[in-house]
Amino acid sequence: MSEVIIDLQLKFTIPDSDLTINGIIQGIKESHSEIIGAIFQTLLKALEEREIQKMMSAEPDRYVYNGHQRNARRLYSSLGNFYYQFRQLKDSKDGHTFAPLPGILSLPAYDHYLDEALEPGIGLAVHVSYRCSADEIKRIQGQSINHNTVHRRLQAFAEKCCQWPSMKDTPYLFLMADGTPVKLQGPGGQDLGKAEMRWALASLGSGHPFELVGFWIGDDWSTIRQDLEKRLNYDKFQILFSDGGPGILENLLREGMEPQRCQWHGKRDFPYILYADGFKKTEQTELKEKLNAIPAMRITKSDLEKLQPEDYPLVEHIVEKTKQGFQELLEILTPDKYPKARVYIENLSQSVTTFLDWWLEKQEVIPLNTNAIESAFSRVVNRIKKVGKRWSEKGLLNWLKIALHKVFKPENWSQVWSNALSLEPKVILSDLKASYRWVDYSITYP
Repeated sequence: MSEVIIDLQLKFTIPDSDLTINGIIQGIKESHSEIIGAIFQTLLKALEEREIQKMMSAEPDRYVYNGHQRNARRLYSSLGNFYYQFRQLKDSKDGHTFAPLPGILSLPAYDHYLDEALEPGIGLAVHVSYRCSADEIKRIQGQSINHNTVHRRLQAFAEKCCQWPSMKDTPYLFLMADGTPVKLQGPGGQDLGKAEMRWALASLGSGHPFELVGFWIGDDWSTIRQDLEKRLNYDKFQILFSDGGPGILENLLREGMEPQRCQWHGKRDFPYILYADGFKKTEQTELKEKLNAIPAMRITKSDLEKLQPEDYPLVEHIVEKTKQGFQELLEILTPDKYPKARVYIENLSQSVTTFLDWWLEKQEVIPLNTNAIESAFSRVVNRIKKVGKRWSEKGLLNWLKIALHKVFKPENWSQVWSNALSLEPKVILSDLKASYRWVDYSITYP
């Protein structure tokens, strides 16, 4: 470990009147880049001199000074924009001329924008467009960064650093899955139509929040099942929560796992099924009222939370009345007249009351709907469908990887960024002394 002392002398011009604290702060703020730039360049010069001396001492007859690079290198950093003209050495063995410091500092050969400077842009791009993100960086940091640069660096960062870890050691009990269509585009903005963006959340059980455990673009549910089995302890799942979308139950429900259909979707989708059977809105009223009157379809989470162990007989009665209600509805929905609606209610009746069976067995409250995943979708769906509108499959997946940390686990974002770029401090301030002297006086104050 070595120490270097940088002597820095600052001279400020200060008015004799009308001085305010905001004026002081703004003045320092405007001179910040010059001060940091001077420290940065001086430190680079000291490091460069040390490394060159090491090389020349180790092999005295091999390296000789060969001036500086023709052009100063411009570096865009989170501290500001700096120029530095690197010194060069000539290798007498092969005649090669090179600048030693860039290699020692792992400085990218062609990129002017250092990775650590892109964190604000990549973070902002989760919430706003890439173009707006670049504009905001320019406003805040004074750096003019092209929105294509922000996009390219986000893609590279996501592919390199944001991969799904193994979660087999986490004893998840509940799985929740859903999907929504997104518009895709190919090279040159080619319209590739729509594809399903699918998500999965998992929970440790009753009273625990749901956490994001996967997202996919265009993959069918059987492929998603395989991915989840690789990364999660799938055999421990006990309940699958979903809206009953095509393929979810058939592929994600393992043997011994119970389905819980979303109560809210069950009621909302029923009119669409009736319409598919040829019944318009005015003809649906009685059937919708019949479904809504079934006890299990009227219970809320707050109702469940009020239940006590002595309410066990009451819940058993609710279960019985629910079965009776569904049976009465099925008697009305004859197969010849309501083919689609009948199948829909048959499936719904078998999977929408799991929350009651769970309470009878464990006296624990579980979700009646898929609000958790709907809420997760709502946090990013505006950015995906309104701001972005059309995405490449690869671009959307990489954006979602960033959103996972920035939106769903914001407390981990700084650590993820720091770990990925090895941003732990290598230069540590070990001492600081400051004094002042008015130019008009000979008195020096400590």
